[in-house]
Amino acid sequence: MTIVADQYSRAKLRDMEVTLHIPDDIAKRLSAAGGDVSRRALEAVALEGYREQTLTLYQVSEMLGLSRVETEDFLGLHHVPLALIDGADLDREAALFEAASRRNPH
Repeated sequence: MTIVADQYSRAKLRDMEVTLHIPDDIAKRLSAAGGDVSRRALEAVALEGYREQTLTLYQVSEMLGLSRVETEDFLGLHHVPLALIDGADLDREAALFEAASRRNPH
């Protein structure tokens, strides 16, 4: 089975498509566990990127199409603590979320 996960980002990065080749028996087990396997793979990349501090909260939010609050809830659900960031980074993240919310009001 081949799984394709699309990353839709409104940031300056171009979209990237990643293809995973997973043996059929493993893919069946992952599918049987419930949920969209492609989405679960994208979420795993986002979680690991945030844990390693490669991705910011805003970038995880953009990758997964979640609001700031939904992203914080998602991280908490997966027992990933919010990163400690300094005041300048906090201001930058807040500005990014504010700009995004103006572009896409809910």
